[in-house]
Amino acid sequence: MALRINDEAPDFTAETTEGAVRFHEWIGDGWAILFSHPKDFTPVCTTELGYMAKLKPEFEKRHTKIIGLSVDPVDDHGKWARDIEETQGARVNYPLIGDPELKVAKLYDMLPAGAGDTSKGRTPADNQTVRSVFLIGPDKKIKAMLTYPMTTGRNFDEVLRLLDSIQLTAKHKVSTPVNWKQGEDVIIAGSVSDEEAKKMFPAGWKAPKPYLRIVSQPR
Repeated sequence: MALRINDEAPDFTAETTEGAVRFHEWIGDGWAILFSHPKDFTPVCTTELGYMAKLKPEFEKRHTKIIGLSVDPVDDHGKWARDIEETQGARVNYPLIGDPELKVAKLYDMLPAGAGDTSKGRTPADNQTVRSVFLIGPDKKIKAMLTYPMTTGRNFDEVLRLLDSIQLTAKHKVSTPVNWKQGEDVIIAGSVSDEEAKKMFPAGWKAPKPYLRIVSQPR
């Protein structure tokens, strides 16, 4: 079954570079980013894994754990991690899931059920759909999904911006406009009446249209 936003993120147990994890238990009461890769020792993914290592402190500030996945065995991940540190100047400082039987890739609808049961002999092109990002909330539900082609490196600064928006809008009855960044004005949610809005935002708001009520970002 295809996964959609607000579906529960499928739970699983898997080996990682930091030992065995049960996914929901590993997430705990915070947020999580699961990002996947079609194969070890692929060039674009090498740059992505290094950049995520550099961004990890920013995710930690937001009470968010990060975890990678590649369809190859954990032993290969360890060898790849050395290349990443050498070429990207950053040590992989988060767990990488080994998925040599393709179980997690299928569970998250990144590969079809008929893809076989081993990563051995498969090429990156065979696994090209294993290039997704899943943003998961404390309730273990999927809040956002992104999938990229193999030839395009993912913008993890955008993932961080997306996380900021989702965490803000989970706490306050607002939406974020196009290209919004932390600290900028937001939009009062359409589900909030003007009467309710007056109580929530006593300083008032700008409304170029009745349905477009712009207000300072709540804290």
